[in-house]
Amino acid sequence: MKIILISIAVGLVAGLLGALCGVGGGIVMVPAFVTLLGFGQKQAVATSLAVIVITAAVSTLNNARSGGLIDWKIVAAVGVASALTAWFGTDLMRTLSNQTLTRVFGVVLVLFGARMLIKG
Repeated sequence: MKIILISIAVGLVAGLLGALCGVGGGIVMVPAFVTLLGFGQKQAVATSLAVIVITAAVSTLNNARSGGLIDWKIVAAVGVASALTAWFGTDLMRTLSNQTLTRVFGVVLVLFGARMLIKG
């Protein structure tokens, strides 16, 4: 029961941040899954990606209702490119150790976070 309550709390935070900032999946769920649920980094990443499918679908439907917020040409271009590389990226992820993957994740968060704070 405790795991379900923690999962619901993580989902609430991730959903809110995802809706407000376009983030929340990896940024919230991966660290929460690792620290609060004891997942290894690989399991946390894979589980987070599966949850993001649901979150993204619901958010997209609601944003599409508003009209004009979604640039569908960009969706198509980025979607195809990211889908192709995600297939190979998951193969790469499985070859890395949890420790290496955690470090890569941390570096990416710090670099993008610093850039957003500086350029913000």
